[in-house]
Amino acid sequence: MARLRNMQMLQRPLQLLAAKKWMLLLTLMAFLLGKAMILSELSPFAIAYFAVIAFMRRDYLLPVTVALIAGSLFAPFPAPLIIAAELLIFYFIHRGLNAFDHAELSYAPLMVFVSSFVVKLFTIMTGPPFTWYSLLMSSLDAILSFVLTLVFIQAIPVFTYRKKNYQLRSEEILCLIILLASVMTGAVGWTVYSLSVEHVLSRYLILIFALVGGAPLGASVGVVTGLILSLADISAIYQMSLLAFSGMLAGMLREGKKGAVMLGMLLGSSILSIYFSGPADVMTSTWESCAAIVLFLITPKSIIKMISKYVPGTNDHSKSQHEYAKRVRDLTADRVTQFSRVFRQLSQSFGQVAGTEEVSKRNGEMDHFMNAVAEGPCSNCFKRSHCWDAKFYQTYKYMTDVMTAVEENPEINDQQIPKEWARICGKTGEVLQEMKQQYNLYQHDMQWKRQIYDSRHLVAEQLSGVSQVMEDLAREIQREGQAMYRQEEQIREALEQLGLSIQGIEIISLDSGHVEIEIVHAFTRGYDECRKIIAPLLSDILDEHIAVHHESSISSKDGLATVMFGSAKTFEITTGIAGAAKGGDMLSGDSFSMVELGNGTFAVALSDGMGNGERAKQESSTALSILEQLLQSGMDEKLAIKSVNSILMLRSPDEVYATVDMALIDQYTAETTFMKIASTPSFIKRGLEVIPVSASNLPIGIIQDIEVDLVTLKLQAGDIVIMMTDGIYDAPGHAVNKELWMKRMIQEIDNEDPQQIADILLEKVIRYQQNMIHDDMTVVVGKVEHYRPEWTTLHVPGLERMERPRTVS
Repeated sequence: MARLRNMQMLQRPLQLLAAKKWMLLLTLMAFLLGKAMILSELSPFAIAYFAVIAFMRRDYLLPVTVALIAGSLFAPFPAPLIIAAELLIFYFIHRGLNAFDHAELSYAPLMVFVSSFVVKLFTIMTGPPFTWYSLLMSSLDAILSFVLTLVFIQAIPVFTYRKKNYQLRSEEILCLIILLASVMTGAVGWTVYSLSVEHVLSRYLILIFALVGGAPLGASVGVVTGLILSLADISAIYQMSLLAFSGMLAGMLREGKKGAVMLGMLLGSSILSIYFSGPADVMTSTWESCAAIVLFLITPKSIIKMISKYVPGTNDHSKSQHEYAKRVRDLTADRVTQFSRVFRQLSQSFGQVAGTEEVSKRNGEMDHFMNAVAEGPCSNCFKRSHCWDAKFYQTYKYMTDVMTAVEENPEINDQQIPKEWARICGKTGEVLQEMKQQYNLYQHDMQWKRQIYDSRHLVAEQLSGVSQVMEDLAREIQREGQAMYRQEEQIREALEQLGLSIQGIEIISLDSGHVEIEIVHAFTRGYDECRKIIAPLLSDILDEHIAVHHESSISSKDGLATVMFGSAKTFEITTGIAGAAKGGDMLSGDSFSMVELGNGTFAVALSDGMGNGERAKQESSTALSILEQLLQSGMDEKLAIKSVNSILMLRSPDEVYATVDMALIDQYTAETTFMKIASTPSFIKRGLEVIPVSASNLPIGIIQDIEVDLVTLKLQAGDIVIMMTDGIYDAPGHAVNKELWMKRMIQEIDNEDPQQIADILLEKVIRYQQNMIHDDMTVVVGKVEHYRPEWTTLHVPGLERMERPRTVS
């Protein structure tokens, strides 16, 4: 127990130290900035640092103020009084603005300028004789304080955890480097065993940033640090060149990890020391570099990783960004999944309500009629007690027979009712009239109940479809792609060998049949390099036909365009259409559609509305347009058909219907799904063979619960799909086998062009009917052909086929 108590007592200071680490770091920086001077007479760092801390971390203000004043005690004599006066004036200005609710961070640079300039001007007026040089230096000090405040506003939030994102802009990184270099300026003049502390710290800083950001960041840190240190000590102006060269050399060797970076720093500092200094200074510079290397070696990896997260372009930064994006993607997918579950639950709830509100059963109907008669004609009848009390079951049976007769013949009269009823009832006419009236009311009531039931059923189906679409969307959101830098570089090298200017390449997917590659390049107007060079080259590298899906211009001035390349479809569909209205009219009740649904599926559809003319046209076109939109949204085929059926039933109280004949052709596999709702058979012409495709379903818009039969067939290149309305199929009349007659007609057509086939078939049918058009006639023809790219593949000698990852997403 005593040992455990001692361990707990030792852990408490460590926990307190970890909680206050940022306050201790900012306090140490304040001490060095309070001592820092430029040209031994300017001290712009302290007031700028104090102002930013006062606005951003008010809770650290007291220790920071004490550290600033304590650090100024190590500066030349006027500095402590001047810094203390500047801090005091700024504090009073801040209190005054805070009283009027105008103390905003945007005012901090101006407040710093006023505080510094007022103190310096007062010092000039009360001190030595006035000179223009002293006024110039005072103004320069105030301006530097103004600028440093802007710099510290960008840099200090990194240490205060006010910024939650792990990405710094270039100017924020530069401001951070200036802040760290300014802190090192406070160590000017300090030596340890004749080694300059600011030289050791500056080289240590360069080692860290060279390892993290490479040559550009290492050289930048060297230039900024050397410049600020040379302002503090003008005799060390050569340090700027030395540190810049050392940072560049160390950054160039970052691929070799810590050892190579340390070697680059040692070589860079030694080479330039030999050039600028004598032998003694060379050894001193070398030992300073060695001291910086020792500090670099004992630096924990966690600190370097933390810095890497802030610097764009590093692996740690990319990993943190990837993790953040993955969290956002997973959160979004979870939300979409939750919404999908909500919609599915609502769909089930509506389905349960619709199921429980079926049309009333026979017993319920009987009770309704019995009560109406008993409370109406029988209420003042002298035989009431005899019928409803003494012989209730006999009366109930006779009532049932009369109600059945009314239901079978709503226009029934007194002479048509059962004779037994007329013999025992003294108010036959009144009872019959009441029953007929109640039956009419019942019919209207049932119609509205059916309408409500259908509406709820439609809502349930739609909610179920939306839930399914949202589930698919959640799976798409959770797809996680791999970074394929090697494949992107392979494409870049191949295109640059052909002289194309490529600005950017991003591989989204390399799955066979689902390739997606986005390329930004400088195009030449009129040459169409995308289709003539880039797509054929990608086809050769991937051993798969690649086509241009879409392209968009980024900047017409620079000639840049973003082009999306993807897998070319294995098959393409050519179509033809021919039709005629009944009696040669202009408006046909048939509607057709040939559209690509966006997921590699090509839809050929035909619909025949009930009757002819405008109303039939309206019903058929509505059925097709709604069906297409539902299928494009990703809804299941059967559910889409049922939704269209419910919509048509609710659109009008009249009995209107439409047939639907649709073929969904997968342009990658040629697998075709036929949806036939009360339509005539379709035919597939394969050489000399004609294959009928039929299904038996009721038209949509008649009954609520329709059965949807889907017929799936695998088509081949050269197959011709022929779809027609009943105006063509029923042309030979009832005395002829229509299917055999139509197969013979199709076999006799010696033509492969879809439009020609449609025209010839329509002409044959019209001639067979002796140039009479008894019904609307429409025929749609689609031919499945192998996709033939406009340009063949382009092979570059020495370029190997691209290796595709086994799991891309």
